[in-house]
Amino acid sequence: MRVIVIDGQGGGIGKLLVEKLRRALPGEEVEIIALGTNAVATAAMLKAGANDGATGENAVVQTVSRADVVVGTLSVVVAHGMMGEITPAMAEAVARSPASKILLHLNRAGVEIVGASAEPLPHLVDMLVERVKTHLYQTDTARGKAAR
Repeated sequence: MRVIVIDGQGGGIGKLLVEKLRRALPGEEVEIIALGTNAVATAAMLKAGANDGATGENAVVQTVSRADVVVGTLSVVVAHGMMGEITPAMAEAVARSPASKILLHLNRAGVEIVGASAEPLPHLVDMLVERVKTHLYQTDTARGKAAR
């Protein structure tokens, strides 16, 4: 299974996601790919334990189509999100990807999700990690693999 983590700016949220996913899926056959909108974000996620990483618009556009799951903040599907670091091409590629998108609903893109809980970031990340684990388990079960 290939999980792609997308982040920008300083890479702090992506770093936290990679660390927690790596801890939650230690012996699993999960490849975590870090895609940063800039080199600082990519480096932070690689340092946190991503298997591989790449930077920039073309890396995102070319790689998300080969993902099983894409994680990040809601900004990754909003053109000009992350203070302009998410280009329209990046947002479209993520939205068009056949991968499941499991996104944090942080209101930094100016988009509010009605009904979403107003939890602090660490709690939201824990919920996201649990959702990824559940998704990977359900996908493996559907494909006939042994339960995790």
